[in-house]
Amino acid sequence: MNTLKKNLKIVKQKLKEFKMDTKNLKLIARTEDDLKVVSAHLQDAIGNVAEIANLKKNKIFLMQLNRFMWEDVEKGVFRKNKRIRTVLKFDNVIKVHSKNINRLKKDKFLDFLTIETNLMPDNNYEMNIVFSGDSVIKVISEVIEVTLDDQGESWDTKNKPKHKVI
Repeated sequence: MNTLKKNLKIVKQKLKEFKMDTKNLKLIARTEDDLKVVSAHLQDAIGNVAEIANLKKNKIFLMQLNRFMWEDVEKGVFRKNKRIRTVLKFDNVIKVHSKNINRLKKDKFLDFLTIETNLMPDNNYEMNIVFSGDSVIKVISEVIEVTLDDQGESWDTKNKPKHKVI
């Protein structure tokens, strides 16, 4: 079973447990398993380089993304494909590094793939936000405290992301 299907299965289970309405999600991740749920909801999100902010003094890293609403697609074959604006927020951030992302190219879009985590020897967490094209944002944080917060209304989209099965 591929990673997307596994993560969506976890998401469905969590939503049933908490009887959450998925219209406008607000998810808080404090563990690596929680972060997998957030990552699953962000699968195939699209973000603009101009909508990334590292607020060093506040120890906050923010990204605004257009999230594909996979949870709606899973509800029925005849539902329309939708996207919604969402904010991804990391708290207690120590450092942020990026690879293959040019901050000067404000019109460049990033296609979200996943978030990977590692507990480092100093007990800080390394969270890698992985995008297509070998682009990565590495967030070093004291703890896992990540929020996904949908904003406003969703909109219909013609395109449903497709993945090759390996």
